[in-house]
Amino acid sequence: MSRILIVDDEKSVRETLREMLEYENYEVIDAENATKALDLLSSQSFDVILCDIKMPGMDGMELLEKILENYDIPVIMISGHGTIETAVDAIKKGAFDFIIKPFDLNRLLISIRNALDRSNLMEETKRLKNKLSKKYALIGDSPAMKKLKENIERIAPTDARVLIMGENGTGKENIAHWLHELSPRAKGPFVEVNCAAIPSELIESELFGHEKGAFTSAIKSKKGSFELANNGTLFLDEIGDMSLAAQAKVLRTLEENKITRVGGEKDIPVDVRVIAATNKNLVEEIKNKRFREDLFHRLAVIILEVPPLRERKEDIPLLIDHFVNELSESIKKPTIKFDENAIEYLINLPWRGNVRELRNVVERLMILCNEKVSLEDVKNFANPYY
Repeated sequence: MSRILIVDDEKSVRETLREMLEYENYEVIDAENATKALDLLSSQSFDVILCDIKMPGMDGMELLEKILENYDIPVIMISGHGTIETAVDAIKKGAFDFIIKPFDLNRLLISIRNALDRSNLMEETKRLKNKLSKKYALIGDSPAMKKLKENIERIAPTDARVLIMGENGTGKENIAHWLHELSPRAKGPFVEVNCAAIPSELIESELFGHEKGAFTSAIKSKKGSFELANNGTLFLDEIGDMSLAAQAKVLRTLEENKITRVGGEKDIPVDVRVIAATNKNLVEEIKNKRFREDLFHRLAVIILEVPPLRERKEDIPLLIDHFVNELSESIKKPTIKFDENAIEYLINLPWRGNVRELRNVVERLMILCNEKVSLEDVKNFANPYY
């Protein structure tokens, strides 16, 4: 049941609102002044606040500012002396809505429902962000991981382009997500393009978009990844696999901060932070004429090298615990324990597939084993190729 706090110095107004809202199955708490309201807010949770403007002592506008400073609750301002200027001022200060007394019941209920919808949406957004944070967590206390995390915290607040280098499965995508989440662009979009997964003849359309009729299947105009990532971050994964023609266009975009859609003539300005990643040795690719040196220098303002798992084996027990807890939710199975000998055996495997391979092994063991994973289980199920 949603909880609503009513703040009004007139007892008759509080009683009328209580009667109306309780009839609609809301739980209602009321306060006769701002001080009482702040006391209630410090000890209880509410989904929506209805707040009068004209009150003795601290008025409603002051209370609105204090609520918004300390709580994430939609506030609907109510007043019998409303003017357009007062309403505009309240909305500018952050009020969800402004309603004039005497109340139109339907108008009030619609406003409350909209406020609750916004609260639910914000809660869902937080939940998804927490889930995202867990999914892309950087697990490890090894010296290499500590150094990597320190560098991410230094680099993220800037707009510097970053080139992430490392073997497959080391977690390059996780690092790109954290660079975005810890940056001033975190509220903007994060757009990912896997350059290795898109055919060379389609990569330009994917990155820069196209106009209607640009090619046979272009039945309507389409925005590309650079436009979709405007005011946010564009992650170019496996950029070493990008065609030379697309590389030339990316270079122009990085130099001029504008793109031209395929089949178009108009320049479109873009404000995008570019993060790239590769598992290839780009210096060798440059020598072999497969990667542009000028693009490399544009992208590699900062280079982050992700250590392979075999170089930070002390992190393996932490990663196992993390994956067990994460996977227990997704595969709907209770967490399991690993025998010390089993963990020791896992630590000493070569891990050519790095962290991704370890996660797959943990998932396989959770599905195939009972409450505890033994050394024998690991030898039987860990990896048939070793």
